[in-house]
Amino acid sequence: MLVKTYGSAVQGINATIITIEVNVSKGINFHLVGLPDSAVKESQQRITSALTVNNYKMPGKKIVINMAPADIRKEGSAYDLPLATGILAASEQIKADRLSKFVIMGELSLDGSLQSIKGVLPIAIQAREEGFEGFILPKQNAREAAVVNKLKVYGVDHISEVVKFFNEEIELEETIVNTREEFYSEVNKTDIDFSDVKGQENVKRALEVAAAGGHNIIMIGPPGAGKTMLAKRLPTIIPPLSLHEALETTKIHSVAGKMARETSLITHRPFRSPHHTISDVALVGGGQFPQPGEISLAHNGVLFLDELPEFKRTVLEVMRQPLEDRVITISRAKFSVEYPASFMLVASMNPCPCGYYNHPEKACVCSPGVVTKYLNKISGPLLDRIDIHIEVIPVSFNKLSDAPISETSEKVRERVVKCREIQEERFKDISEVYCNAQMSSKLLRKYCYLDKEGQSLVKTAMEKLGLSARAYDRILKVSRTIADLEGKENILAEHIAEAIQYRSLDRDNWAG
Repeated sequence: MLVKTYGSAVQGINATIITIEVNVSKGINFHLVGLPDSAVKESQQRITSALTVNNYKMPGKKIVINMAPADIRKEGSAYDLPLATGILAASEQIKADRLSKFVIMGELSLDGSLQSIKGVLPIAIQAREEGFEGFILPKQNAREAAVVNKLKVYGVDHISEVVKFFNEEIELEETIVNTREEFYSEVNKTDIDFSDVKGQENVKRALEVAAAGGHNIIMIGPPGAGKTMLAKRLPTIIPPLSLHEALETTKIHSVAGKMARETSLITHRPFRSPHHTISDVALVGGGQFPQPGEISLAHNGVLFLDELPEFKRTVLEVMRQPLEDRVITISRAKFSVEYPASFMLVASMNPCPCGYYNHPEKACVCSPGVVTKYLNKISGPLLDRIDIHIEVIPVSFNKLSDAPISETSEKVRERVVKCREIQEERFKDISEVYCNAQMSSKLLRKYCYLDKEGQSLVKTAMEKLGLSARAYDRILKVSRTIADLEGKENILAEHIAEAIQYRSLDRDNWAG
């Protein structure tokens, strides 16, 4: 008997429905075709054990299974459940009349229980788009799939539940998530706040400008100055995720298998902080079976690179293209996948190997030329792509103990949101541009007009600091953001002056 069940393959952050054709006929053998990988081929042993333990029969006949389309590689153990269901239906142990209405995915244990799987959200979205009535999957992933409306989601713990459901012996409980209610109840909750940071008002201002315009930022300062503490609080002043952004971010984390158990939706902007020993593939994504890297996991959020010069040079250089294009394409001989990578880069570094160059109290013990050599570990093109450079000076004990409570993240975020609203209105007719940091050269000429005083100031800075053309563009973008924060239509000389101050590493005398 020939039957069809339906599963799904995930490529990039999108899914493709897979038709699993199972034919049980006279003979002896088991054939699995349709470009399955090793994990899919090994499903025979898991299925045989799961069926035998639960008193179902593995047909002692010729079983031919085709996974179509046959030119798409099928990866992972999530096909165990649809394969097992197809075998049971083809051997007439369960009714096959309702199989065409459901997408079925799940990894089987030897006792028939189900393990969680990856990529549930894109599969659910694709199932709804192709008109399936429901989605049967492991209970651990049910809430994640249930954020997709107009699709019945059934979470199951054991293969016996699936068999009884199709035999109409039981009704499965539908998992229902009120996506909007759950999202809006969690979106503004946070455990950390900008007011936790004592002093550092100039750095907070720089971070506010960075958040308002979506600018990349690097903080330079000695150990213990508060760089990491400040970076971790940056997501609390960036505008909260929209529901569309939350779904997009959740898709990426779902594909990477980074969703926490029983989590339905990511409601806060991601904050990724990889260790400096990370490889270039782990950062940008890839591998034999491509997976999203840290830059994609930080999509719509913050990527924090602590101790930037300690990262391998090759790792930093592979970020240059994604920083510009906000997408990463991973190509292989037979296919390519594309992952979004629109993130804010926040980096920190010590000014020198010992950490105390330019320290107000402690002396630097590095030999001549070492500071410059340390800074040169970061290439000029990468530094040019970082809009704001800010020095972080340690806060003295007196300021730590006496400093009044500073502004909360909520107050700062209000200004940032207003600034972003101005930018949204400005770029509403321009696709793929949502904030000042994303402006092209053409948009810079249109929206960053300078008066004579401003042009003179920029010219002097360019000549004295030896800035590149890209650094000039960065100054204009940051100036536009500062003007937007103040609600000014035109960029004034004072805005230019503040933006120039945020180019610390471009000063010829910075490293002596």
